[in-house]
Amino acid sequence: MEILAWVLCVLLVVAGVAGLVLPAIPGPLLLFLGLWAAAWAEGFAYVGLGTLLVLGAMAALASLADFVAGAFGAHRYGASARSVAGATIGAVVGLFFGLIGLLLGPFIGAVLGELSARRDLLAAGRAGWGATLGLILGTAAKVALGLAMVALFLAVRLF
Repeated sequence: MEILAWVLCVLLVVAGVAGLVLPAIPGPLLLFLGLWAAAWAEGFAYVGLGTLLVLGAMAALASLADFVAGAFGAHRYGASARSVAGATIGAVVGLFFGLIGLLLGPFIGAVLGELSARRDLLAAGRAGWGATLGLILGTAAKVALGLAMVALFLAVRLF
């Protein structure tokens, strides 16, 4: 049973770390669940309720930061809801085209989404830039908080 718990822990943490940069995976939640599973596997002997509450708050903040940054970037540059949806779809499609797809996918999706709402190419370009910038800032915040979660867990567990 203990081996199964550790396998679950490792799978959740790996999926969570991947989800910090991949838009279709709820990274902070999976990372938190993986760290919780690790604490549970050890009977909460090293990592207790207080640390888990802080980790849960960090996971919630990482998820919120992702949405807020995306919305802020889009709003700041005048993007419509279609542009934000297009940026998200573009990010998912961009996954299949490597790093260049991850960078260009949100921009192209946001521009196409904005063009479907308005016919002005300049406004669509601005909205695309804003939505892309928001997605990048949100991802950076998720990665920073996710790495801080792992660091906190390891610090409490090892020291």
